[in-house]
Amino acid sequence: MIEQSLPNKKKVHRAWAMYDWANSAYNLVITSTIFPIYYISITRNEATADKVSFFGLEVVNSSLLNYALAFAYLVIAILSPILSSMADSRGNKKRYMQFFTLTGSIACMALYFFTGQRIELGILLSVVAAIGYCGSLVFYNAYLPEIAIKEEQDQLSAKGFAYGYIGCVLLQLICLVFVFKYKDWFGQTEDWGPRISFFLVGLWWIGWSIIPFTVLPKPAVPVINSTKAKSVVRGSFSALRKVSKQVQTMPKLKVYLAAFFFYSMGVQTVMLAAAVFGSKEVKKLVDGEWVNMGAQDLIPAILLIQLVAILGAMLMAKLSAKIGNFKVLMLNVFIWVVICCLAYYTRTNYEFYGIATLVGVVMGGIQSLSRSTYAKLIPKDTMDNTSYFSFYDVMEKLSIVLGMFSFAFIEQITGNMRNAILALISFFVIGFVLLLLTNKAPLQRRKS
Repeated sequence: MIEQSLPNKKKVHRAWAMYDWANSAYNLVITSTIFPIYYISITRNEATADKVSFFGLEVVNSSLLNYALAFAYLVIAILSPILSSMADSRGNKKRYMQFFTLTGSIACMALYFFTGQRIELGILLSVVAAIGYCGSLVFYNAYLPEIAIKEEQDQLSAKGFAYGYIGCVLLQLICLVFVFKYKDWFGQTEDWGPRISFFLVGLWWIGWSIIPFTVLPKPAVPVINSTKAKSVVRGSFSALRKVSKQVQTMPKLKVYLAAFFFYSMGVQTVMLAAAVFGSKEVKKLVDGEWVNMGAQDLIPAILLIQLVAILGAMLMAKLSAKIGNFKVLMLNVFIWVVICCLAYYTRTNYEFYGIATLVGVVMGGIQSLSRSTYAKLIPKDTMDNTSYFSFYDVMEKLSIVLGMFSFAFIEQITGNMRNAILALISFFVIGFVLLLLTNKAPLQRRKS
């Protein structure tokens, strides 16, 4: 239920946005920049075609990382409805959000021990960190319609992403000092800089999370009567089935979720695989020779994406107020199609920087608008916001699972990461067509 008379609303809104500030450091450092670049650098081996051993299995290094992320998102897709039901039935949404935050941040700090001789440890900890991050977002997103009225949700959602981009860029800059000055300033070995960065991410995440955990309200009334369920697991999936049945009666929401599923397969895969793609497929000219891009080339490009995304999220929020959410979403998806087509032919670092700028324009906007558009489409009088957002989260996580798995599988069987981009283009095209149909669909199914 939306809190129309929420005391200290501005303070609550700022505290909610601060969780984006806290956890986005994981998203930038661990999933987008330092971790994948560090991982590729310590596993690159031309003699074995970049294959590594993972508990005795020989897998291409980049495919292994993408498979690991797909597995993490599959786990959270299965767990999130169960956890949402538990949180709703007991009215302790905040406690579960705290648990996943602690789990993810500790896993990030433990990555300090990830070295070239501990590939299995690094992969397993990255999976745990991803589960912690994604699990906390289930409950974080569910707060949006509870602390903001419909007219405030676009701006608040964009504010959260903007806080996140600013916060993660600040920590990234701090981490760069350790990555590039590891020897001159600290007298440490080359791999110390990235590993201490992983530790700082966990510390930043748990430290700044104290603000939202202190300020965000605790739901006063449980919205699911747990006594009617024979078990938490059965009750959780029955809640999802209930939401699914309700969605069937709302054509606009139904088609929108299908569109969201397909274009998210593309968006999330691009975001998660960008640094790996750059480090393996893009070259730069050094002393007359073409060599792979390194951390000093890739990290500025990813930072550029984050900085441009701050403006992009705000721009798309204002544009949606003028022409509507669906038209802006279709514009975003169309630009993503163009990005993928350009990426397929990208060979040099300067071309990669151009693509990064374009990605930044639409990355924040499509994430922010997708979340707020869904919040607007769910029933206004629902008392079950967490289950609705759990359903949304499951859809998103399953799209990531399929997107990352298909990307990794196509690279594994063809030996060329560029071939996987063709699949991403098809995902965006399908998403665009479904958004076009969503814009024309009625809100409610007509009664016969």
